[in-house]
Amino acid sequence: MALKDSLHRETEHLVFGRMKFIGVGPPRTGSTWLHEVLADKSNLPRFNKETRFFDANYDKGVEWYAAHFECEKELPAGEICPTYFCSSLARERIFEVAPQAKIVCTFRDPVTRIFSLYKIKRAYGATSGTFEDALSRDPELTESSRYAFHFAKWRELFGKENVLAVFYEDLVQSPQDYVDRITSFIGMPSFRLTQGQLERSNSSEGTTHPRSEYLTAVGVAVADWLKARHYGQIVAHFKQSRMMGLLVGGGDAIPGLPPVMVQRLRRMFRSEVEMLEGMVGRDLSGWKGKDERAIQSADELPRFA
Repeated sequence: MALKDSLHRETEHLVFGRMKFIGVGPPRTGSTWLHEVLADKSNLPRFNKETRFFDANYDKGVEWYAAHFECEKELPAGEICPTYFCSSLARERIFEVAPQAKIVCTFRDPVTRIFSLYKIKRAYGATSGTFEDALSRDPELTESSRYAFHFAKWRELFGKENVLAVFYEDLVQSPQDYVDRITSFIGMPSFRLTQGQLERSNSSEGTTHPRSEYLTAVGVAVADWLKARHYGQIVAHFKQSRMMGLLVGGGDAIPGLPPVMVQRLRRMFRSEVEMLEGMVGRDLSGWKGKDERAIQSADELPRFA
């Protein structure tokens, strides 16, 4: 038992002792792109970007979490998991085991983001019905848009100097400057993005309803089963194959947001946006209804997700 406890403590130290940063989202703010550009420069979870250890899989234990990392790597460890942003459990658990971690919050126009999140969830069968139906049934959609509320909680626990706010619009404008700011905050050496990384786009444009709700549900369940057993590489290969189109999307197109819904959402999130403006010292008037043109498709600009 003593040896087992010793090994457990060593494993915990190898992972949490080296935990340099955690990108907490919220979703649809460029987290996949950020994971991919940092993957070769740091020790991130292999084949499974979002372990969801701190909010959904904590009971699986530190050995399960550690198995996602190459613990022999002498690189700063980190994770980018956007579901952590609005989870008080994740926030408290991260602070308990890695209070030294730098926290990166990534923000995007809340109306564009929430619609993009709905479309991805709809394609994967994670929510159902129309966008308005999903707003009433899926609390993550609106809760993850309470930017100022949750950002304040992260800063209160980890300290203002250890929590960074970056903006999706800056990523679209200048990916290199965007990643430079993050690596400087984390304390990682700077590096130049490749041309492919500069052009990388993962848009929700063209996202559709599932071809078959049943097949999509089966596919997601199988993928979750594989990832829970550290077979994420199989899932990663499948996502790059033509078979992916059989299980995700493939149904009717998802219509754009009508202007009345855009206005409703603007009103819903206005106070959060204004509080965030004050917290970060940035003009976010574009998020408060000054220009609605980009909302109808939510994908007019190059997207990094």
